[in-house]
This record gives sequence, C-alpha cells and structure tokens, in this order.
Amino acid sequence: MKLCVSDLLEKEVFEKELHVNVEKDSLNDGSEDIKLLEPIKLDGILSKAGDIIELNGAVHTVLELTCSRCLEKFSYIVDIPIKERFENAEKDNKDDDIIFISDNAIDIIEVLENNIILMLPIKRLCKKDCKGLCQHCGTNLNYFTCNCKDDDIDPRLAKLKEMFSTD
Repeated sequence: MKLCVSDLLEKEVFEKELHVNVEKDSLNDGSEDIKLLEPIKLDGILSKAGDIIELNGAVHTVLELTCSRCLEKFSYIVDIPIKERFENAEKDNKDDDIIFISDNAIDIIEVLENNIILMLPIKRLCKKDCKGLCQHCGTNLNYFTCNCKDDDIDPRLAKLKEMFSTD
C-alpha cells in the first residue's frame, strides 16, 4: 500500500491526520512468518516542515507468536508509538533516521512492518514463568509433570559430586 504524497510535497508547511488499516495475513521477520490476528491500524499525523515529512502516531495490532520455551502459540498485543522521517530528495549528507521517498509515494506497509518487527521481543514467551518442555521426553511442563530423572552428570565433573555427598 503506497501513500501518495506528491500533492503534499509542493506545499511548504502542512499537517494532515492519517488513519490507515492494513489487511494482511502475515508478516515476515526474516526467520519466520508471523500471523496477524487483527489488521494493522495506524493513527497519526503527517506533517511537513521544509524538505522533511514526519509521521507521528501509534500502531496497533495483535500477532500470533510461538513461545520460545514450550512452542505453544499465543497472542501478542502490539501498541507502539511510531515516529518516522521522510525526505523527497537523497542528499549528500545521508541521515540514517530519514527514509527517502521514491516516486512521490511512501510504502506505508513496509514502514509499519519494520516498526513492528523491531519491537518484537528476542525471547518470545507465552507467560513470564513458562516452564517449557522436558528435555528428555518433550512433555509440556506447564500442563503436565513427567517422571524423567534429571541426573545427567557431566563425566568430567562426576568426582566433584562425590566430594559434596554426605553419607
């Protein structure tokens, strides 16, 4: 979805409210496809001063993520502020914070997806105290307990166990 800004670029100063709903099934974070449970909603203000167009607003959606410990699917609410700067002409002094506009249009979907992906947690947990899976039998320890014994001892450190045993 491209947001045409050609008429706005001709004005020296302007401000415009922006309400965008993006209907997509999923987005890709580079390693996996993340399912969208709700459309991506952007509410914000597009303003221009000089050569810079600035987008200030808030993004809301709900994603379906996979827990890093137990591999269960869970919903993750996204409510993030967004602040992006755009410029029509690429200049010599390149600023990393400015996105350059091509063909007088802003690819708003790419901007929204990038902001959502950047705010995703590195370790995605269904709950803070998720117990994960048993490393021996694969039982989800959040729902069941297993009878596996946790007596794996590194043979290089087996002698240390004898030193601390009290018989």
